[in-house]
Amino acid sequence: MRFLLSFFRKLWHGLDIFRRVLHLLLLVLLFGLLIGLLRQSLPSLPERGALVIRPSGEIVEQLSGDPLQRALNEAQGQHELQTLLWNLTDAIRAAAHDKRIHALLIATDDMTGAGQAKLEELAAAIAEFKATGKKVIASGSNFDQTQYYLAAQADEVYLDPFGMLLLPGYGRYRMYYKDALDKLAVDVHLFRAGKYKSAMEPFVRKDMSPEDRAESEAYLQALWNGYRNSVAAARARQPEEIAAYAGQLPALLKAANGDGAAAALKAGLITGIRTDVEVNDRMVELVGADTRSDDPEQFRAVQLDDYLRVMQAERSLERNRSETVGVVVASGEIIDGEQPPGTIGGETTAQLLREARLDDDIKAVVLRIDSPGGSVTASEQIYREVRALRAAGKSVTVSMSDLAASGGYYIAAPADEIIASGNTITGSIGVFGALPTFNRSLDKLGIQVDGVGTTPLSGALRIDRPMSPELSQILQSSVDRSYQEFLARVAEGRGRSRDEIDAIGQGRVWAGVDAQRMGLVDRLGGYDDAVKAAAQRAGLAEGYAVRRIEPATTLAEQLLFQMRGTVVRTLRALGLGQTSVLQWQQRLQPLEAELDRWQRMAGSGRVLAYCFCGVN
Repeated sequence: MRFLLSFFRKLWHGLDIFRRVLHLLLLVLLFGLLIGLLRQSLPSLPERGALVIRPSGEIVEQLSGDPLQRALNEAQGQHELQTLLWNLTDAIRAAAHDKRIHALLIATDDMTGAGQAKLEELAAAIAEFKATGKKVIASGSNFDQTQYYLAAQADEVYLDPFGMLLLPGYGRYRMYYKDALDKLAVDVHLFRAGKYKSAMEPFVRKDMSPEDRAESEAYLQALWNGYRNSVAAARARQPEEIAAYAGQLPALLKAANGDGAAAALKAGLITGIRTDVEVNDRMVELVGADTRSDDPEQFRAVQLDDYLRVMQAERSLERNRSETVGVVVASGEIIDGEQPPGTIGGETTAQLLREARLDDDIKAVVLRIDSPGGSVTASEQIYREVRALRAAGKSVTVSMSDLAASGGYYIAAPADEIIASGNTITGSIGVFGALPTFNRSLDKLGIQVDGVGTTPLSGALRIDRPMSPELSQILQSSVDRSYQEFLARVAEGRGRSRDEIDAIGQGRVWAGVDAQRMGLVDRLGGYDDAVKAAAQRAGLAEGYAVRRIEPATTLAEQLLFQMRGTVVRTLRALGLGQTSVLQWQQRLQPLEAELDRWQRMAGSGRVLAYCFCGVN
């Protein structure tokens, strides 16, 4: 017996040692993998090379979600790719004065979208790069309207021999569900203030209302005029030539025997027709061949992510300056409470503004807005923090991106100055509420609801009962009051009477150029104009710092953010990349997003200041 106990004791001791050795080996393996990933992520810049800008997905003001989740989603194809606008502009401006960077290559094939105001920010950065005498080359296998705006800013624009340049202009088309909802016996009760407030019209109408059609035609034409003027100036053409190409493309293609690249070249919209190999050869002429590459014909280049890491490392060594302009980005729908990046949480954004107010180093604030609005409650929470900043003696300058409408304008109203792009979509000063009821649908299925209550409002919010007159009156009164409060806040911020704001309000959407004429915007300009205006208003001397105020990230999240490109490549190498099923999910995302928005807006039970005023 003693022998057996001794045997099992030694066996257990041996197994325990074996377990510890395995744990140690596993830790060594994981540590080695981490070191390997870090070493792979350490960039090296050529002494003479080109910065390669290859935007992936949509260009945004703020990336959605945390770094790890983004990397995992991107690797598996479960998330729409995004490129941060400020990464692009910061890198291009830094490269303009970097002696190691001699050219800029813009590849547009992976880019899926960007609003015109964001494109203007990019165009301004590219113009600064070109002003140094360095060449900018753009290439694409095809150019859609957004891609071409960016490509047109280059010195040389090359299109693939099998490519095409398509400029469809701007439109606004929506599906209308009234007939379908009638067949399903679903009633949508809409309460709104403002005859142009068309946000929920698809659920109560079969077609576009005359008011919605009139305002849409006005701001879409303003956007199209802005696009034609910008592109024409970049390519040394006339705006009428851009319009002629867009309107006569079928005839131009027929004359070119269906050769889209030849048609674009004949119209003078591109510099030449070249394959990827030929574009590479052109880059070799500009910066030389990369001797480190296995391909001797590859040009010397640094990718955006690598260059950003070099920039961040070099900037971290700079002397810390105390006088600072703080920048708070408000991007996405405005929703109550704390929300992740890519949406504007009432509590989250208010906290960032509060942080700027309490930071003695921050002397002025720029609020960068890219939002269609959302919850009135959350908008009011942010509005109050903007006012608190001004009361604390710190100026607030609003910089409007592509969209700053409805709730997006609400939070801008108390600023010292509002600066917008001529192509910003703004205004939409109006509110609405909506509530669906399904009692008729249930009745068709033989399901009835009955019961008793202590007041006329008992059970009134149940969606399986008809809308009561009392609840209808309450909701309309609440909407009307919210609209009057909205008018009062804008009137105070703009130094106008409530009647004057009501005349240009009513839920109507304006392009930035018209909003300036109406007095809703102080002047036209970009983000840099807003930063300079904020610094000047605060009396800051040259050399002030600019710091974006963002939610705090953990050390692990920062590390994952630095390695995000390597993580994505590693996951794909392990076979965890896109699948056909996930690709189909991506195609259905627009419909899914529309249903999600309906659930948030109509099912929230809140008064909303929201603008369904995009373009397509």
